[in-house]
Amino acid sequence: MKCSNIDTWICKTEQLTDLTRPTLEKLQLNRLNELLSQIHTFGRFYHNLPENLSSLEKLKNLPFTTPEMLATHSQSLLLTSQSQISRVISGATSGTTGPSKRIFYSEKDTANTIGFFAAGISEMVQAGEKVLIAFPFSGAFSLGDLIERAVLSLDAVPLRLGSRKTYKEQCDYICQKRPDAYIGFPVTLLSVARMYSATHSDAFPIKHALISGDACPEGVVEALEARLHSQTFPHYGSREMVMGGAITCPAHEGMHLRENHIIGEIIGPDLKPVPDGQWGELVITTIGMEAMPLIRYRTGDYTRFLPDPCPCQSITKRLDNVSRGNGSNTTIEALDSTLFPLPTLVDYLAALQDNILQVTAHTLDGQTAPAIKSSARQFFPDKEICIQETLCRPEDMPLYPAKRYLITA
Repeated sequence: MKCSNIDTWICKTEQLTDLTRPTLEKLQLNRLNELLSQIHTFGRFYHNLPENLSSLEKLKNLPFTTPEMLATHSQSLLLTSQSQISRVISGATSGTTGPSKRIFYSEKDTANTIGFFAAGISEMVQAGEKVLIAFPFSGAFSLGDLIERAVLSLDAVPLRLGSRKTYKEQCDYICQKRPDAYIGFPVTLLSVARMYSATHSDAFPIKHALISGDACPEGVVEALEARLHSQTFPHYGSREMVMGGAITCPAHEGMHLRENHIIGEIIGPDLKPVPDGQWGELVITTIGMEAMPLIRYRTGDYTRFLPDPCPCQSITKRLDNVSRGNGSNTTIEALDSTLFPLPTLVDYLAALQDNILQVTAHTLDGQTAPAIKSSARQFFPDKEICIQETLCRPEDMPLYPAKRYLITA
């Protein structure tokens, strides 16, 4: 099996002839110390940090940066002039609680992300193939725009579907354009594929999918892969890492972290780093971000580093499945994983208030409520479960605008 394209991209980006673990960790330490020196000169938010670390191991002694700090001190975290900023993202993402954050990107930051995206997309897309992009196009340097630039760099053909479309709009567009690949939310693709089969006589044309923007629960991925007759390529990213963080290789055993620009740690309940293979919260230090680098930022995402070597022989660390909970079964990811294997479920919205779990479901047959209730019962054995089921119509829209979350009182 050929090595991950991420390794090739890192070598090209960093002008390395070969990528080994010692070479990569030396690059990380040098870049981290360059960042600390720059922070020391600017004397801003991180002004109390040391100017130099003797090893990557010393990183664990530095304090964390929290989402609350990022929201409160965004201007103090900025290390470039305003004239160098090409993109600012403000506000909280769907499902995010707490104060809003402002994230700043330079043109170099976004260029690096485009290169990373292209490396990941190239694992499933060949020149000339058509790629459906189902993320928002809200102007230059928006997520949809960055993905489109990455697709173009591969000499492939981007198709701008965008977001917030009815099932009819999405299915008709797919029928007309016949895309080979898809980039977007995992549940949205599964829902559209099921509606397409119910409303169109021809076979669903999409063969490959890079799924991102939300968690990729095992049950959803398995249902998608059965529908596409091919394995999917989950991607993990966030605004804090300029949208691009880790991507799946052809081995499909975890997501390779963008380690030339991100140092990752997994911390346990005691807030101390845990060994590879143990689950915990992902912490990132964005050594490759120019405008707003973050040191030991607590993402709130729950995952682990896979301990064994990847079959593709890449030396970069790999993330396992990522969830936004703490490993609890009572999350939207757990519900998605157990409900979406039901073949007639198109979409659902879940709200947990007091002692009642209310599920609003769109289905293909109007007869799936008993199965939904039975499946949900294993996660909420002590709750009253109410199912409101309706037949999904072509003019309906997905029930979540972006990331899925369990609505709570």
